[in-house]
Amino acid sequence: MPRIHPTAVIEGDVRLAPGVIVGPWCVLHGTLGTVTVGAGTVLRANVHLTGPLAIGENNDIYPFAAIGGAPQDLGFSPDTPGAGLIVGDGNVFRESVTIHRPKMKDPGRIGNRNYFMAASHAGHDCIIGNNNVFGNATQIGGHVEIADKVITGGVSGIHQFVRVGRGAFISGLGAPTLDLCPWFVITGVNYVGSINVVGLRRSGAPSATIDTVRWIYKTLCRSGLLPKNALAALRSRQGDPVVDEYIAFIEASKRGIATARGRSTEG
Repeated sequence: MPRIHPTAVIEGDVRLAPGVIVGPWCVLHGTLGTVTVGAGTVLRANVHLTGPLAIGENNDIYPFAAIGGAPQDLGFSPDTPGAGLIVGDGNVFRESVTIHRPKMKDPGRIGNRNYFMAASHAGHDCIIGNNNVFGNATQIGGHVEIADKVITGGVSGIHQFVRVGRGAFISGLGAPTLDLCPWFVITGVNYVGSINVVGLRRSGAPSATIDTVRWIYKTLCRSGLLPKNALAALRSRQGDPVVDEYIAFIEASKRGIATARGRSTEG
C-alpha cells in the first residue's frame, strides 16, 4: 500500500501504486484530470501534482516541485485540463522544479532517468527524452524538443520551439534560440564553441565517430560556407550513419541551426 502522510491533501481522481510515499503537506489535485503515480515514486514534502498527469515508477520529487500546472499563457484558463503530462521512470526533480502541462492536443512528455536540478523549469508542450541533466535554474521554453544525454549548465535558457540534439551541451548562461545539433557545445547565445568530446567518449563512441563529428562541426561552424553549401558538403558523405543523423536533424529544422557565428560569451 502507499504511505500517505496525514497532512497531505488528495482530491479528485488520484491513483497511487503500491510503494508510493506521499510526504507531508503534498497536494495531489485530480479534479481536472486523473493523477497516477507509479510504484516506488517518492513525494518528499510540499509537492504539488495537477492532472491530467501520469508519473511512472521510482521517481524522486523534492520539496516545492510543481508538476502538471497550467501553461504560462494568458489565453489559457488554468481550469482547462488540456492533454496532460506523461512522465517516465527514474527521474529526479529537485527543489522548486516546475513542469507545465501542454495547451496543444498532444500530451507533454518527459522520458526516463532525467535529473532536473533546483529551480529548473520546462514549459508547456515540451518533449524531453532520456538521461538528461538540467543544471540549476535551467529555463526550457514551451514547445522545446530535447533528445537524450543532453546536459545544461546553471541559469541556461532554451528558447521556445528550439530542438536540442542528443549529447549536446549548453554551458552555464548559454542560450540557444536556434536548433542545436547533436554533440555540439554552446557557450553563449547561439555560439557553438566545440563538440562534446567527453560526452561522446562516455557514450562509447569510437575514435572514428568522434573524428566524423569534428569534421561535421568544422564544416557547419568553421568553414565559412553558407548553410546550404555546408549541408551539400555533408551530403557528399551521405550513407555514413553519423553524417545521416546530422543531415536529418538539419533538414527537419524550422528555426535554423546554431553555429559559431553567434554571439560569444562576453565579460
